[in-house]
Amino acid sequence: MPMLEVFGPPRSWPGEDLVAFSDRFDADLTLAAYRSGVFPMPLRQAFFTDRMAWWSPLRRGVLEAGGLKVSRSLRQSARRYRVTSDQAFDQVVAACAEPDRPGGWIDDDVRAVYGRLHRQGVAHSVECWTADGRLAGGLYGVGLGGLFAGESMFHRPGYGRDASKVALLGLVERLTEDGLPRLIDVQWATPHLVSLGVVEIARAAYLARLAELIDWPDPVWPGPSADEPTEGHAT
Repeated sequence: MPMLEVFGPPRSWPGEDLVAFSDRFDADLTLAAYRSGVFPMPLRQAFFTDRMAWWSPLRRGVLEAGGLKVSRSLRQSARRYRVTSDQAFDQVVAACAEPDRPGGWIDDDVRAVYGRLHRQGVAHSVECWTADGRLAGGLYGVGLGGLFAGESMFHRPGYGRDASKVALLGLVERLTEDGLPRLIDVQWATPHLVSLGVVEIARAAYLARLAELIDWPDPVWPGPSADEPTEGHAT
């Protein structure tokens, strides 16, 4: 499927990361936005409470799936966890949405939209479980052929040391197992993500890559779990 221009041609977008607002927010519009190189993230200022903000950063943080920097300590941490995919999507999103997280932005509407995308086989999660079956960390995002658009990740401070990074390692293994050089979109490059191999590219370069990547075959995902495991009963 070709790249869409849901918010008009990119040359008409503002010269800033925030490109649009909308009163509408649903799974169909969200998926079309990703195909346009745009993603949703609400603003919390009172004036914008009832509107969705749509973003396409001028400098996009991306990680070549084969370019993850894996330290010895990360390899050691990975041995402590069992990694699964698409087996606890709602739990992962709920953990990412916990209100006491700094900068939290995931509300009930966001959870509902991504839950629907997951059930459509478009949004995916990677989970890290402790030996006794506790969900220690994970991540979720949207898959479009050769692109995985990461949305959020988490780890449990008490028993999930490095679990979000191990989930990223699990994602990379999932995306590269068929040998294709897929791209992970992390939206903005933070110092922590840069230390893992993330680089910044210009908006135009990202959109050009996206136009190619969305026509690639999807990686193999296990599919949404009919009965998500609860903590202590990981399967």
